[in-house]
Amino acid sequence: MIIGVPKEIKRMENRVALLPAGVSILKAHGHTVLVEKGAGVGSGFSDELYKEAGAELVDDPREIYAKADMIVKVKEPIDYEYELLRKDQIVFTYFHFAASRELTEAVIKSGCVAIAYETVQKDDGSLPLLEPMSEIAGRMAPQEGAKYLEKAMGGRGVLLGGVPGVEPADVTIIGAGVVGTNAAKIAAGLGARVTILDVNLQRLRYLDDIMPKNVITMASNEYNIMKAVRRADVLIGAVLIPGAKAPKLVTKEMVAQMKEGSVIIDVSVDQGGCVETIRPTTHDNPIYFEYGVVHYGVANMPGAVPKTSTIALTNATLPYIIELADKGFETAIKTNKELRRGVNIINGKVTHIGVAEAFGLEYTPIEDLFKLD
Repeated sequence: MIIGVPKEIKRMENRVALLPAGVSILKAHGHTVLVEKGAGVGSGFSDELYKEAGAELVDDPREIYAKADMIVKVKEPIDYEYELLRKDQIVFTYFHFAASRELTEAVIKSGCVAIAYETVQKDDGSLPLLEPMSEIAGRMAPQEGAKYLEKAMGGRGVLLGGVPGVEPADVTIIGAGVVGTNAAKIAAGLGARVTILDVNLQRLRYLDDIMPKNVITMASNEYNIMKAVRRADVLIGAVLIPGAKAPKLVTKEMVAQMKEGSVIIDVSVDQGGCVETIRPTTHDNPIYFEYGVVHYGVANMPGAVPKTSTIALTNATLPYIIELADKGFETAIKTNKELRRGVNIINGKVTHIGVAEAFGLEYTPIEDLFKLD
């Protein structure tokens, strides 16, 4: 198989989808790897390293899209890339379709096979390709919250951990999954007073056992969210429904009641966000103000630490890339349920119910397209 690795062109995105080590392994399996020149530079991997590993370096991304049987990326294609997608070409990346009708319609039109990292799912419900980036985004969220609480950044002028004789900041986290747990760990370690909310009481019991005493667990409902949001100096949105739009749990009325100069970090913005007033921003223009509250809506937070993020991501994705390359798409999804769950769109048909429901599109179970167990 010919595997193509184009350079990421989303604004301020420096990650790359494949390391030189991955190129070497794929070459050993008999595959050809095309890498766009400069694709790995932002993550600290030179063209020379890819060449030494056996990659063919390509100047023009159009050549990669034209030749490759499978494209591996980090972020979803953007408008320039839509016309480069081909029928039956495998595209393996983070898509987050439910946040963008334009992207969804473009991929449907292309006829490609869209396998989304974020919906590859194990039998226990875990998301192995989303987890490493969720860990990073969760750990970054309190850092960003602490920074934007500073007066010079437009915040309240509050130190997250306080000092002796001065109370710490209040951090409210909505969602106790991978993002929320990692955010709570870092915020608590910095000395903040942390409240984490979730609908899963078993999860809250677990966190109550393992977290330090400055982390308080709370059942998630409208009343408790409203109360916790109102007292928050930093609010972190960490809600996920795999493949679907995030529910709007924090209304604009709740935001209007927050303290002036408080900070919202909505990590779920790549799935539409769980805060009604959030919208996507970029690393070079990360914040805006609504109701006197700092809003941080960067949709690719791990892109700020590309070396860490690239290594963490490719550690998780490489086994699946190898399986797709060795077996081909149809055999791989027939024999691997995890990959099968990752298929969101194939040949113009939407095969993930969350994507279909987000835009009122026809849903076609993947089992109807192939003879699957």
